[in-house]
Amino acid sequence: MTAPTSSSVSPDTAPAPSRAVRLARNGVAVVFTLNGLAVGSWFSRVPAVREALDLSAGRLGLLLLAMSVGALLAMPTSGLLAQRFGAARTVRLGTVLVAVGVTVAGLGATVAGSAIVVAVGLVAFGYGSGACDVAMNVEGAVVERRLGRTVMPRFHAAWSLGSVAGAGLGAGAARFDVSVGAHLAAVAVVVLTGTVLGSRAFLPRPVVDPAAPAAATSPAAGRRAQLAAWREPRTLLIGLFVLVMAFTEGSANDWLAVAFVDGRDLSEAAGAAVFGVFVVGMTLGRTAGTIALDRWGRVPVLSGTILLAVVGASLAVLAGSGPVAIVGVALWGLGASLGFPVGMSAAADEEAHAAVRVSVVAVIGYTAFLGGPPLLGLLGDRVGTLDALLVVPLLLVPTLALVSVLRPPRRS
Repeated sequence: MTAPTSSSVSPDTAPAPSRAVRLARNGVAVVFTLNGLAVGSWFSRVPAVREALDLSAGRLGLLLLAMSVGALLAMPTSGLLAQRFGAARTVRLGTVLVAVGVTVAGLGATVAGSAIVVAVGLVAFGYGSGACDVAMNVEGAVVERRLGRTVMPRFHAAWSLGSVAGAGLGAGAARFDVSVGAHLAAVAVVVLTGTVLGSRAFLPRPVVDPAAPAAATSPAAGRRAQLAAWREPRTLLIGLFVLVMAFTEGSANDWLAVAFVDGRDLSEAAGAAVFGVFVVGMTLGRTAGTIALDRWGRVPVLSGTILLAVVGASLAVLAGSGPVAIVGVALWGLGASLGFPVGMSAAADEEAHAAVRVSVVAVIGYTAFLGGPPLLGLLGDRVGTLDALLVVPLLLVPTLALVSVLRPPRRS
């Protein structure tokens, strides 16, 4: 049997009962949505945090680095945790840290007035989000295979929809002068409660090959599998692709609101709304993208969307007209929408190795979130925050050469 032409979905595993799969699909969508709500809520209030702490662009970039550090600390072990204990437990533990971290970060900015307290909260937020990210992507890939069709981008669309809601709440909170600390603490309660309930619907099994012998599922075997994944050329190239796409998405998450406030003289509420336009574009791309992927395949669809992101990011920065720049932001969101989720699907093409490979790809990909904020912040100090975003299209163009590595492997 040859590989499917569009996605990682294959009939090589026996389907779970349809009701269980549908419930798991809904549970995964809920978890993605609430994780997006937490992240979108935080990023929509970054301008307010900057003002409260009186930070320059460079110092703000270093502060945002704390969240990426936390995520990178979580990535190397999250795949092993998901493989050994199951995705549901890993997601719940990660979300506890997300809730605590975002609350501490918000209160640190508005009550303590301390960048150090905010940084501690962001490390916990990033660690929890990183652990949750790997586990929910692994569970999503399993559900995708059980359903027999491409759904991973729609899970990420749910994440984007949560981010839209978070951006909307953030814009409203900024408009009505709601304290960052109170706003983010309320979001934390909603995210934690909803995630615990949603993860109960996950497939009731650890994410491991059920046919594997006991010795192959021991902790030592898991560590050997993770080391082996770091030597696989395809896995590493997928990771490099995801790194650039994560930078494309993350640069907008971190800097788009601030760039439009500084570079186009918008209010904080309007800057948060611009970020919302980007996330709406991401959501639409991930919702409709599954149809395109199933029809035309990964390679042509990703090539087209990357070119769309190049055009959109360039317009967002260079357009002399505000409305044209907003159109560019929407195109940027559409173009960036599929790279990250399809990269995760590609890493999980083989279920027996999905957890460790997704973990490796996530570590590489999240390096963009580690280096991106300070890179753009320091560059913004020299050329302006808005012009610094031109790094995005400059990195995307050579990334077209990596798209072919995401083609699903042939199966015998």
